[in-house]
Amino acid sequence: MLKRFFAHIPHTQLLRYLVIGVWNTLFGYACYFLIVRFFLRVLPTPPSLTASIALVVATLINITVSFLGYKWFVFRTKGNYLREYLRSMTVYLPSLFLNAVVIAPLTAICRSFHPIRNQAPYIAGALLTGVTVILSFFGHKHISFKRHEPI
Repeated sequence: MLKRFFAHIPHTQLLRYLVIGVWNTLFGYACYFLIVRFFLRVLPTPPSLTASIALVVATLINITVSFLGYKWFVFRTKGNYLREYLRSMTVYLPSLFLNAVVIAPLTAICRSFHPIRNQAPYIAGALLTGVTVILSFFGHKHISFKRHEPI
């Protein structure tokens, strides 16, 4: 079943996606971590709300970094920067909205476990990152960087 699922994806493209995905995940999570850390110190909001605000800010930065990596190295498309960037936004914005809504209760749940109470926003962000990585590949492949082959 998995073989059939991945049959339409060129192996080199999948490998490039995984490499860029690792970079995007590390960069994105580091960006989120630093913004959460900064906001926890300067914003007078509960940690759950701070995590949501930081997620939105970090995601907007990370979308641009991810877009360029996917465009240049994974899907290797030429030109069309604005159109493809806007398509990338259509892939990421539903995830951003969903993650921004889910991260506050997820952070609150993580805070209920005393040993990880102080790391709750970071753990919640890491959990949501995994879901976003999987969904974004298919969104980028079929929406952001879809090639229109001549008939």
